[in-house]
Amino acid sequence: MPPLKLSGLRRRTALAGTALLAGALLTAPSLRGTAAAAPSVYEPTWASVDQHPAAPEWFQDAKFGVYWHWGAFATPEYGTEWYPRTMYINGSSENNHHKSVYGDPSAWPYHNFIDGARDKAGNWVQFTPKLKSAGGNFDPAEFAQLVSDSGAKFAGPVAEHHDGFSMWDSQVNEWNSVDRGPKLDLVGLFADAIRAKNLKFMVSLHHLYNFTGYYDHVPAQPTTTLKKLYGQLPNVQEQQLWYDKLKEVVDRYRPDMIWQDGGLYLVDEAKRLNFLSYYYNQANAWGKEVVAAYKDGFNTNGEVYDYERGGPADIRSPYWLTDDSVSNPSWSYTPTLTYYSSAALVHALIDRVSKNGNMLLNISPRADGSIPQTQKDLLNAIGGYLKRNGESIYATRAWTTYGEGPTKMGGGSFVEPRAGTPQDIRYTRSKDNTVLYATVLGWPGSTLNLASLATGKMDLSNLSRAELIGDTAGTYINLPTRTQDSSGLRITMPGQPYSALAYVVKLTFNGPMKNSPSTTSGALRDVNSGRCLDVANVSQTNGAQTQIWDCNGGVNQRWATTSAGELRVYGNKCLDVNGGGTADGTSVIIWDCNGQNNQKWRLNSDGTITAVGAGKCLDVSAFGTANGTKVQIWTCTGANNQKWTRS
Repeated sequence: MPPLKLSGLRRRTALAGTALLAGALLTAPSLRGTAAAAPSVYEPTWASVDQHPAAPEWFQDAKFGVYWHWGAFATPEYGTEWYPRTMYINGSSENNHHKSVYGDPSAWPYHNFIDGARDKAGNWVQFTPKLKSAGGNFDPAEFAQLVSDSGAKFAGPVAEHHDGFSMWDSQVNEWNSVDRGPKLDLVGLFADAIRAKNLKFMVSLHHLYNFTGYYDHVPAQPTTTLKKLYGQLPNVQEQQLWYDKLKEVVDRYRPDMIWQDGGLYLVDEAKRLNFLSYYYNQANAWGKEVVAAYKDGFNTNGEVYDYERGGPADIRSPYWLTDDSVSNPSWSYTPTLTYYSSAALVHALIDRVSKNGNMLLNISPRADGSIPQTQKDLLNAIGGYLKRNGESIYATRAWTTYGEGPTKMGGGSFVEPRAGTPQDIRYTRSKDNTVLYATVLGWPGSTLNLASLATGKMDLSNLSRAELIGDTAGTYINLPTRTQDSSGLRITMPGQPYSALAYVVKLTFNGPMKNSPSTTSGALRDVNSGRCLDVANVSQTNGAQTQIWDCNGGVNQRWATTSAGELRVYGNKCLDVNGGGTADGTSVIIWDCNGQNNQKWRLNSDGTITAVGAGKCLDVSAFGTANGTKVQIWTCTGANNQKWTRS
């Protein structure tokens, strides 16, 4: 079995906890919802930090970010970024390599890569990148320029990986890049360079695993300072150090975003809450909105959930993030990296944006701070695409459906990027809902068919024009010939005007788009509770239960009434009385629209909604008001738990 392509608690989480975490994500109410207005002061309680806006407007507009796994762990350029751990595991490839090149780990330990030592051939080995101005190969301004040219809107370094080496001028950790190794404040240099390009600055911190298993094959260390590096201090001290490092990064560098790796549930809840409340209060003092991303230990009320190397199979609300890389299996540089194609990476970005998410893409600099040309080429290819078609990505929002076509992408974590085909289409829309972008993942030929815009699915009466985005940003090729029928909107295309990784058709409407054959579209709010009709867990699976939940504008709360008497969600799923039942208490679910009476509803003037097949009313069970209360049918009483308003 090849090495798992993981970072952070990546391998351990994948082997032991992925299923558990995935299950928690799908079932835990605390992982849903949208934050309320931010308070002026955050307290270290969930009730307080859950009010933090998880994904501010700048983050939802940005779509694409770049970061890099680079540090002392990259010095051997062998295996993966987990080399500091695996070099101690007897019989591993890294252990055998280490013995061959450097010596037995008992005599040539990991911290020699930080402090410097000679290998068996007599070569001096040390993580000590030198600035170009000092005769080296490292230039943070070149990083920033490459990121800017890639089209990324936020960027930054791994500030500390599991190895315990802080890439900043730390006062709480003597193992840092100013006191040792390069003698440079690397995080500070990157912060200045990134901000000079008017980009948002982020850091990622993976230091939790430093003391929760990463170094479990390292023998007991003789001094306090070595115990600190190898995660061998008493747990209380380690947890305080985890917090102190975060606080230090917040205070010194004011990051717009802090990304943390998995396993945070192993930190005392009080420490987690202290970090979140401190970061948010500092951001209030700075006068800016910040993002805290996570895999576990926080929740999506105030923070942004991250899928490692993946993403959902369909639109997911609230707003989410994935961290991915240009290559595998390692997140840090080795000569044996296998790179994804530019098409796979661009199509992955397009797919994730269409599903209500952002992509954070990793690159892997060499130990000396230089960036391999292949990685530069991939970032420049993404930048070239975004320079032409950025209006279909930046500041857009997910549409009713993410797309269509044979290529399925996402479906969880650890789902690798793949290129689409000319039959694959992904949709985004302008924030004012007057423009729909249809991105085709290959040249479609003489005719493009948009099945999601078929008669009965989309009212195109106010469509004013269709255009292909031209080879130069801001230029368009008119597409005047188009026909709508039950199979889709068919658009006659010109001869292929240029070669590209994907092509964008821009559909501009006079006023907001109409979701045909709807007469009304939006949320349905229960009068009794004030909460909205909601599909549990943002599921699009047949049989998913409906419930009430805090109104958040998510795609799982937008219901379109049709001339056929349906209540549609996600475009192709209907509100359905389970099994065509007629008894009081029969659950109300979603199902593929099929035109049967158990999917037909009558909206009454008194606010009640009657199930046509059963003759009973859409009802919130037992007058419930809590998030997650089941929705069912019940004999019509006219009570407020059976009355609904549009919002």
